[in-house]
Amino acid sequence: MVDMQQQTTKQSAPAVRTPRVFGAGARRAARAEQCRDGAGAGPIGTPGGFALLPWLLLGMGSISNVIKGETPDPWIGVVGLLAFNSLYVSLVFRAFDRRARESVATRWCLATLGLVTFALAAAYGGNWLLFFPLLGLATGAVLRGRPLGRVLFAVTATAAAVAGYHEGWDAVGVVYGTLVSGAVTAAILALSETVRELRDTRQELARAAVDQERLRFSRDLHDLLGHTLSVIVVKSEVARRIAPRDIDAALVQVRDIESVGRQALTEIREAVTGYREASLAAELDRARGALTAAGIESVVRQSGPPLPPQAAALLGWVVRECATNVIRHSGAATCEIEVRGSAERVRLVITDDGTGVASTLPGSGLTGLTERLAAAGGVLDSGPAPGRGFRVTAELPVEPADGGEESR
Repeated sequence: MVDMQQQTTKQSAPAVRTPRVFGAGARRAARAEQCRDGAGAGPIGTPGGFALLPWLLLGMGSISNVIKGETPDPWIGVVGLLAFNSLYVSLVFRAFDRRARESVATRWCLATLGLVTFALAAAYGGNWLLFFPLLGLATGAVLRGRPLGRVLFAVTATAAAVAGYHEGWDAVGVVYGTLVSGAVTAAILALSETVRELRDTRQELARAAVDQERLRFSRDLHDLLGHTLSVIVVKSEVARRIAPRDIDAALVQVRDIESVGRQALTEIREAVTGYREASLAAELDRARGALTAAGIESVVRQSGPPLPPQAAALLGWVVRECATNVIRHSGAATCEIEVRGSAERVRLVITDDGTGVASTLPGSGLTGLTERLAAAGGVLDSGPAPGRGFRVTAELPVEPADGGEESR
């Protein structure tokens, strides 16, 4: 039983592994892939060429006339029947392959079918007039757009002239059948193509959603692990330096490391499930503590009304990433973090007095933050500060907050 369960799990893994990791977008992609696997036959979709073959039964009356000897020069009728049926079958199957349908050979086949239909109907009349509705059906299956209207009008007019010559007013049914068969067939096949294109578009959107989920996930992990590991490294170094002379203080640093590690595990789980919202106030507190532990004097100023959750979350990521960069790269002695908000926009400025060299190198952190803020209508600017150091400036539009975030 265990082996059977393991085998089942291995067989189903490709369909469910990505959704489990990357959330709702991947689940939509998996469902789209399953729909695609069960999609209709042919490059365009259902119905297929076989669905148009039963209409050849309209020619049974002509075959009966040939068999009963009611057709003059029956050998001409037999050759005409073979030519008509061969051309019709070729056309209806070509109609479901876009490249074959739009080829010059298909156009010549349709023209030849029209000549054969005209010749047989004009020569024999009667049941042979029913080849005109079949010609209209083939025309609707092969042609699209403006050419369809012009050709179908010509076929219908020809059917009216030939059938009127043989049958008089009784030819109305043949004319009506020719027009309706072509128009309805074209409408059904155009709708089928549209459905297939919508299905392909849905699959493409699902794949794009998976890519967005992967990008979001990689950004979150980078921001989470980069900051957390930097704090752990700094506190570990502090504990190592002070342990020989003050074991109690070293144990305090070790407890902080344990707390940071536990918090990081919680945040990673929340990031994986897609529910984590960074808090600006919490990130400012963490940045102050991490900078102080690294021996960097921190100055935090915040003013303005409470921010809506989305803006606070985005600025929280900026604070986290920039504090990590200051600790790891800047060699700064001081770092200033200022948040100024108004009813329309909020501005975050982070400035350090370090060398500013390593921070200017392009990396996934600032690049990802720039993309995030741009998606929310904001901007992020980074570069050397006047005089010395490095400065990061982030601006966001402020939407009306429902209660907002608690002010500091």
